[in-house]
Amino acid sequence: MKSLVLKLCSLLSLSLCLGFYARSSGMNTHQALSISIFSASILGTLFFWDFRLSFAFIGTSVLLMTKTIDLEHVIEFSSLEVILFLIGMMVIIGLLKDSGVFAWIVSLILRIPKLTGKKFVIIVGLMSALLACTIDEVTSIIFMVVAVLEICDYFEVNPVPFVIISVLATNIGSSATVLGNPIGILIASKSGLSFEDFIVKAFPLAALCLLVTVFILLFWYRKPIRFLNEQMQRLGANEILVRLISVPPEKTLRLSLGIFATMLVFISLHRRMEIVLGLPANTVLLVVPLIASGLIMIWKHNKARKYIEKDVEWWTLLFFLLLFVQAGTLKYTGATEFIAKHMLAACGNSLDFLISAILWIGAIGSSVLDNVVLVAAFIPVVQGFHNLNINLQPLWWALLFGGCLGGNITLIGSTANIVAIGIVEKEKRVKITFLNWFWVGLSVGLSTTFIVMIALIFLPFYR
Repeated sequence: MKSLVLKLCSLLSLSLCLGFYARSSGMNTHQALSISIFSASILGTLFFWDFRLSFAFIGTSVLLMTKTIDLEHVIEFSSLEVILFLIGMMVIIGLLKDSGVFAWIVSLILRIPKLTGKKFVIIVGLMSALLACTIDEVTSIIFMVVAVLEICDYFEVNPVPFVIISVLATNIGSSATVLGNPIGILIASKSGLSFEDFIVKAFPLAALCLLVTVFILLFWYRKPIRFLNEQMQRLGANEILVRLISVPPEKTLRLSLGIFATMLVFISLHRRMEIVLGLPANTVLLVVPLIASGLIMIWKHNKARKYIEKDVEWWTLLFFLLLFVQAGTLKYTGATEFIAKHMLAACGNSLDFLISAILWIGAIGSSVLDNVVLVAAFIPVVQGFHNLNINLQPLWWALLFGGCLGGNITLIGSTANIVAIGIVEKEKRVKITFLNWFWVGLSVGLSTTFIVMIALIFLPFYR
C-alpha cells in the first residue's frame, strides 16, 4: 500500500511539474493542462499498468470539465475509424484461430527436409516476421512461442534463446505492413499513407533489418544453435510434426484462408478502389475488415457473440480511444505546434536531424513504454510540422520504425515481448530475466534503428 501511494504521488508530481514547465515555457493554460493530463496517462501506463484505463477516463473527463476540449472534438479525435478497423481485424483473427490456420502454417514450414539448427533459426525468424506483418504481432507470437516450446521440448534444449529470436523477428515484421501493429493503421489513418506505400517502402526496409538481425542472432546464439543441431541429429526431426499439430476439418480451413486472402487483396488495392469510387482516403482500407467480420458472424452465427465478447480486446481499445482523444487535445490547443517549432529549432531547421530525433526518441521511448502510447503522443507533433513547410513522409517512417524496432531493446518494449514471456513462464516455469534479453535486444535494436536512419536520411526514395 505504501509503495502504491508513493508511485501515485510521484506520478502526480511529475505530471504537475510538466504542466508548470509547459506554462513557464510560453504555453497558455489549456495547452499546459493538456500536456499535464496526457503525461499523467502515459506515466500511468508505466507506473500502474493495470489502472491505465482509469487514468484515461479521469484525464479525458478533466479535459472536458475544464473546457480544454469540447464533446464535438472528443468524437473527432477519438479515431473511431482505427478502433473499428481493429475490431474487425480481431474478429477475423478469432476465426483464424478457431480454424487452426496458424497451426497449419507452422506444420507446412516445419516439413522442410533435413532440418538443422541454423535452418530452424532462419525459418523461425522468417515465419515470425511474415505472420506478424499479415495478421498482428500479438496473435502471431502466441502461435510461434507455442510451436518453439514444443520443438525445444522434443529436442530437450533450452527454449529461451529461440523464443527471444522469434520475438525479435516479430517486432521487426510488425513494421512491414499496415496490419502488423496498431501503430501501422494509426499512422496510415493520420498520414494518408496507403497499404501500397507500406509494401513499397516499409516492407523492404523491414526485410533488410530482419536479414541483419538473423546474422546477429546466428552469431549471438551459436552455442545453443550448435547444441540444437546435435540434438536434431541424435533424435531426428520428423516425429515432431506429428506431436506439434492436429489440422482441423479441411473445409473450414480452406474457407477461412479464402476469406482472409480476399480481405488482403481488397486491402492491398484500397487506394486504387478509393480513387475509382471517389471515396475519401483509406475508406476501403478501414471498411474491408468490417465487411469481412460481418460475413464471418453470419457464417459462424453460433460463435458470433464469442468473437465480439472474447476475441475483441475491449479494455485495450477503450484505452486507445481515450488516449487518441488526449493526444488530439494537444493538437486542438496548439501544444503540438508549439513543441514542433521548438523541436525544429533544436534540430537547427535540418530535416535530417529531425528524422534522426524522431526515430531515436521513438526507439528509446518504446523500449520503456508501450509503442502505441508513444506513437499516439507523437502523431500530433508530426502533424504540427505540416504548417512549418516540412516534408512529413520521412517523419512518418521514422515514427513507425522507431516505435516497432525500439520494442526489441527491453523485456517490456512491446506487447509481443510481454505475451511471449508470460507463455514461457506459465508453460515451462522458465523465467526470462532482464539481462537474458537486454544485451541481444540492445544489439538488434540499435543495429536495425541505425540502418533505418541511414536509409531515411540518404535514400531519396523515402523523401
